[in-house]
Amino acid sequence: MAGTAGLAALPVRATGPQTLTARVAKAQIAPPKYAPTEVWTYDGTLPGPLLRVAQGGRVTRRLVNELPVPTSIHWHGFRIDNAMDGVAGLTQEAVPPGGAFDYDFAVPDAGTYWYHAHTNSFVQVARGLSGALIVEEAEAPEVDRDEVLVLDDWLLNPEDAQFMQPFGHPMSLSHGGRLGNLLGTNGTFDFAREVRANERLRLRLINASNARIFVLRLAGLDGWTVALDGMPLPAPEPVEAELILAPAQRIDLIVDVTAEDGETAALVRFDDDDQWRPQARFPVAGKASATQRDGPAALPPNPNMAVPGIDSARRLDMAIQGGAMGRMSGAMMNGRSMGFREMAGQGQFWALSGQVGITDTPFASLERGETVRMKLTNDTAFAHAMHLHGMHFRQVADDGTLGPMRDTILSYPDEPLEIAFVADNPGKWLFHCHMLGHAASGMTAWINVS
Repeated sequence: MAGTAGLAALPVRATGPQTLTARVAKAQIAPPKYAPTEVWTYDGTLPGPLLRVAQGGRVTRRLVNELPVPTSIHWHGFRIDNAMDGVAGLTQEAVPPGGAFDYDFAVPDAGTYWYHAHTNSFVQVARGLSGALIVEEAEAPEVDRDEVLVLDDWLLNPEDAQFMQPFGHPMSLSHGGRLGNLLGTNGTFDFAREVRANERLRLRLINASNARIFVLRLAGLDGWTVALDGMPLPAPEPVEAELILAPAQRIDLIVDVTAEDGETAALVRFDDDDQWRPQARFPVAGKASATQRDGPAALPPNPNMAVPGIDSARRLDMAIQGGAMGRMSGAMMNGRSMGFREMAGQGQFWALSGQVGITDTPFASLERGETVRMKLTNDTAFAHAMHLHGMHFRQVADDGTLGPMRDTILSYPDEPLEIAFVADNPGKWLFHCHMLGHAASGMTAWINVS
């Protein structure tokens, strides 16, 4: 099936069981002069079907696996039941070819979220297994249109437009991750949506790439950031500089079209060749109103967004280590101390606090309800998008003030940062780098909340 220029919304609840079928399909990702690309999809579309559900409702989907390999689905950013988190080997067994698994969970938080494969995710997500899941507020903001923009990149062979292999090339694993040579939105390299002058849009940006950090600007649009990683900000913040969107992060914008009739507004990105290029184009035809309206109101807050007890919180330290040009000489792997050269020979290049990959014992065992402060020290030469499953956190500034609530944060080399969260969701929760090749090659841990 060809890559979709837009996303068709599907209701989450219906009579009888609804399915998400993971299967192989074809998508016209590249320009028409190239052949369609063989991709892995949910229900044959790239990205997968757009799911919408009301806040407080339930997501009910049966994953049917028609792929040649096992798979599972992680519902990214949701504070849900641990058994529904979709992490193969930790919260469930991977669904074998021909098998099925029923996901059924309540969604307490409104906002912009997504779902993606979590079995060999550095391969399966790169092949296309992801989609958007929107939880709608009871009181929606006053906008003319709500647009979901799934940003991605694909590493394709320019000869036949098929995915470059191997997905786990040592160069990408040990450096910045798998970066594509073709960038696009909603499954196409040339996404466009017609708008009107002075129209007000809600743009939901989702970074579904394996490793790319998108640097974005607005052109012909005035905008405000109203939510990060699904969580509303206390007040809209005017977009006055570049927007940084790391892998797995989301940004909700409310924008007014300031470009005139006949012009083209755009979300533009800073490319690898130091040029600004359109990520999503918005040709302007006609006017929605004669004048631009006042700034938007804040979105209603989600429940349980406070992080109390910062001063008396339990403190944890996590060092991010390894990679090319790193200073790590070795780490614990498979229960024994191993030098970096031996690790690399087994395709492992990274560690978290001296431990390579997931272990039988958690990085930390937490009591339900306790507040935790975790210091992250990036001792590598690369940035890392660190993601906590099952809970959200806030960054703690040097003066003790708390930043916006998030589930994924970008950690830069030699710039320690601290996050704080309430361990209020029982279960086994992954904490890992969402540069997915980094997670697959060592940068994965978990915490247990009893």
